[in-house]
Amino acid sequence: MAESAANGESWTPSSWRSKPIKQEAVYPDPSGVKRATAELSRLPPIVHPQEIDRLKASLRDVARGEAFLLQGGDCAELFDYCRADAIESKIKLLLQMSLVLVWGANKRVVRIGRMAGQYAKPRSSPNEKVVVDGVTKEVPSFRGDILNGYHLEERQLDPQRLVKAYHHSAATLNYVRSAIAAGIADLHRPLNWTLGHVKDPQLKAKYTEAVRFLQDMLRFMHTVGADRSPKLDTVDLFTSHEGLLLEYEESLTRLVEKPVVPLDESTITPTGAEPKAKQYYDTSAHFLWIGDRTRQVDGAHVEFFRGIANPIGIKVGPTTPTADLLALLRTLNPDLEVGKITLITRYGASKVRSLLPSHIRAVEGSEYRGRCIWQCDPMHGNTQSTSTGIKTRSFGDIFTELQETLQVHREEGSYLGGVHLELTGDAVTECLGGSEGLDEDDLSTNYTSFCDPRLNEKQALELAFLVADSFRQERTDLVHH
Repeated sequence: MAESAANGESWTPSSWRSKPIKQEAVYPDPSGVKRATAELSRLPPIVHPQEIDRLKASLRDVARGEAFLLQGGDCAELFDYCRADAIESKIKLLLQMSLVLVWGANKRVVRIGRMAGQYAKPRSSPNEKVVVDGVTKEVPSFRGDILNGYHLEERQLDPQRLVKAYHHSAATLNYVRSAIAAGIADLHRPLNWTLGHVKDPQLKAKYTEAVRFLQDMLRFMHTVGADRSPKLDTVDLFTSHEGLLLEYEESLTRLVEKPVVPLDESTITPTGAEPKAKQYYDTSAHFLWIGDRTRQVDGAHVEFFRGIANPIGIKVGPTTPTADLLALLRTLNPDLEVGKITLITRYGASKVRSLLPSHIRAVEGSEYRGRCIWQCDPMHGNTQSTSTGIKTRSFGDIFTELQETLQVHREEGSYLGGVHLELTGDAVTECLGGSEGLDEDDLSTNYTSFCDPRLNEKQALELAFLVADSFRQERTDLVHH
């Protein structure tokens, strides 16, 4: 069943195949791809359309400035990360960060994990040169577990990995749901706020103040009996990934009746009402984004994304012309749906002031004023290599980009509605700096990423406190003025 689109062209889940494509996966065994995608098409959805619509309702609140979006997780998940301890550590870190942001921003926090599907990674070249036994060889680049393996003997693209990605995504999300149902997010349990990593006395005092405030709030709620609310026992944690491999996304896209998400009893549709409209949902994740390398307005990825009902992110960087930004919005959100599109800005700390204002003015001066979410990704524009060739990022650059972005939005009168971070709950040493003062020599201690460097649990929590403090300072300034 085809749908009509704003540009007059009909859309189907496979219409992207008629468009030019970047980051194409060229398999040596096309028949194997057909078998794998046929199997995926028969399997049940990983996420339910009603959950997707619930996230859309939350993202509308973010776009209106009534909530804040925290999105984080691995640069690229590995199938090996599908373990209880790795999943739990990420959930706990996102929960701790969101509580800190609630304290600072005084708003509800919407949580989206870069997990349960973030198995593909764009690469600048399909091949790379490696030295094996003193001989330089050209081999296919590692493009994420959904396509090939990191070890040299696994570099050929394997279509069965599409099915493996489905099962690892489903198992990861199943454990996320189970852990939350079992009370991992229960605020009645003691919070483990480890402050030992903070060396700066002033920062430590600020952290201690924030933690005491949160603990006092919970004690007060217990005293007045308000801590018996079921909302304190659980949270929503949505999933997301870059929609890079369109064969996979197409196979998990389903035409279903648009679900009713009742906000209260008055919104429930009465029996005998007119039939519901049908929409296509990509059921591989709740939220998907288009990367910096695949956002061509006339390309295959934008073609696919324009037909799905999911909320969508667009990476916006130094190579994004203002005209392209508006063309993308008009293609992907012709109905001006509030919160449908999240603009994920990633410039590099030194370029925010020269690039972000013109992007804000273009969007907020158009028909999309107040309809998009502005989200800062302070990671991707700040990647560097050490003298020994190790890929890293400076915590100082990451925070500077975030700080500059917050300031520019204030100056322009727009709202920074979220952050998008690459992080892990493990004690890795991949990003320089932070209160731990990691330097180049420390990177080798526990550098485990196969792609880009991630914030460790201490750096991520530190960043959350720094963002929270920025919001609190803004409120103080408003009171004084």
